[in-house]
Amino acid sequence: MSTFFSDYKAELIYTAILVLILIIIRTIIVITVKRIGRRSGSTEARASLMGRYATVTLILLAILVEMIIWGVKIDEISVVFSSVFAVIGIGLFAIWSILSNVTSGIIMFFSFPYKVGDKIAIHDKDFPIKGIIEDIRAFQLHLRLDDGDLVTYPNNLILQKAVTLIEKDALDDTSIL
Repeated sequence: MSTFFSDYKAELIYTAILVLILIIIRTIIVITVKRIGRRSGSTEARASLMGRYATVTLILLAILVEMIIWGVKIDEISVVFSSVFAVIGIGLFAIWSILSNVTSGIIMFFSFPYKVGDKIAIHDKDFPIKGIIEDIRAFQLHLRLDDGDLVTYPNNLILQKAVTLIEKDALDDTSIL
């Protein structure tokens, strides 16, 4: 066991430094995302979701850097990553709708002009909707209609349709509840 530590002392030190740097970067990103979320009026759950996305991205980058630290050749890394991305690409092509909803959810976190509690109208020619935004999730928007029905509307469609703000913070009105 002691020969392992003496043989791989440099790699272990670099790994510890990498982990420390990644923890610091993750903390900075999570704090920044939460500040952006508070400033834009987003819910804590949405800010937490964006933090998880950042964490997964950092872990994937850490795996790549860790492979380089431990001496895996670039040729070997490229073969592994191209194979993995080919399989993932084929699998993700089958579920592109889910990915477009998640991507739209990320976009909506940073630049969606409407917040939870706003009453909006979605101008969809097939299914026009007027309702109060109850929640904005990773895949869909929850709208409470005037008749009390709950409608989930996909995030990718909300970015493709015209939306009108009818009333700001309509949830504050106790007559709705």
